[in-house]
Amino acid sequence: MRGLFALVTLFALSAPSAVRAGSSCIAFDTTWNLLAFGFNGKDYNAGTSDTWASGSAADITASGRPPFNGQATKCYLSEFNNAIYVLGADTSQPAAIYIYDASAKSWSTQTVTAGGFDPTSFEAILDHDTNFFYALSKGEVWALDMGDLKAAKSDAAVWSDQGAADITTTNYDPVMGIAQNHIYFFGVPNVAAGNCPIYVIHFAAWQPTPQAYGNFPDSHGQATSFFLDSGVQQEIAFIPDDGSHVYIVNVETNTTQTLGGPATVDAAATYFASTTALVQLASSGAVSWMPYSASDASANSAAKWSAVQNLAAVAPPSGGSSTGGSSAGSGSSTSGTGAKTSTKAGGGSPATGSGTPTGTGSGSNPSGTGASAASRVVVGSGTALGLVAVALALL
Repeated sequence: MRGLFALVTLFALSAPSAVRAGSSCIAFDTTWNLLAFGFNGKDYNAGTSDTWASGSAADITASGRPPFNGQATKCYLSEFNNAIYVLGADTSQPAAIYIYDASAKSWSTQTVTAGGFDPTSFEAILDHDTNFFYALSKGEVWALDMGDLKAAKSDAAVWSDQGAADITTTNYDPVMGIAQNHIYFFGVPNVAAGNCPIYVIHFAAWQPTPQAYGNFPDSHGQATSFFLDSGVQQEIAFIPDDGSHVYIVNVETNTTQTLGGPATVDAAATYFASTTALVQLASSGAVSWMPYSASDASANSAAKWSAVQNLAAVAPPSGGSSTGGSSAGSGSSTSGTGAKTSTKAGGGSPATGSGTPTGTGSGSNPSGTGASAASRVVVGSGTALGLVAVALALL
């Protein structure tokens, strides 16, 4: 009996947090308050970055919100409307789009006609100027017009097929970023490192050849765009799954800055950016951030990742603590087989680099082989099996 109790207890301790990158999401409103949705059954406003170091985030939970029970919940900011569009947050209505009006602090549910679009298997961006969603799903490009919605309309929004993608999509898990009303694809098969195929939204056409931007790797990862106070986005943050660095791609200058990777290495993490902050939501529920300046590369090279403490105060991540302010600029840290998450330790200034105007990359390409140590929190099947072994030994 003692062994059975130990087994149940250990499994309870190993159960995932109620805050997960797959079912929770983060976004900014247009005054750059960080909003956190689906955190232990609640939603929060953490305020602007100058308030994140202390205090408690404000509870903004309201009726009409989605259940946040999906496995790939995604949040998007419609900057013209100060509205957050939430996709994939309701398994009973997988195609529905929930709309959070950040000014009125209210929710509504937009019905959607999916047609041939698969709402359970896609990657999408929200175009700044047209307020259209563009998605890549099963080799096809799809579009959905959100108009000026900050609350649901009576008739359904419709996904429309724009045709086959002009890139190799076999075994490709899409990684997409939006800038200058173009969609940039990272880690595409048969495309060289530092290059992106481009879909031109206003012409509904693919650029004939990929564009070179610098020194980022040819790998899967996550991408999110930095907003501007006015106008379309110009820079995209690309974070490879190994978390080694953050690559800031500027589509105006065709260059790339290479910055320190997040303190928590997590291939399942999601990211969102404002005008001056890049925020990570780890699969543990920990939320951390790095300051960013579009005009100060030296400040960016010295930037460190820190926890959003006022959010952790009201929605603690699994393990009861959140990532501190360690820089991830030194040391090599990649997730091994079965290792989903690791937390880097140690400081040091992250290496920097920049591409040439042709995107060939003239700056230093950091190897990430510094001497600082990295401690890892392993999440995966190995952890559960280890707990079973311990419990069985107690029987």
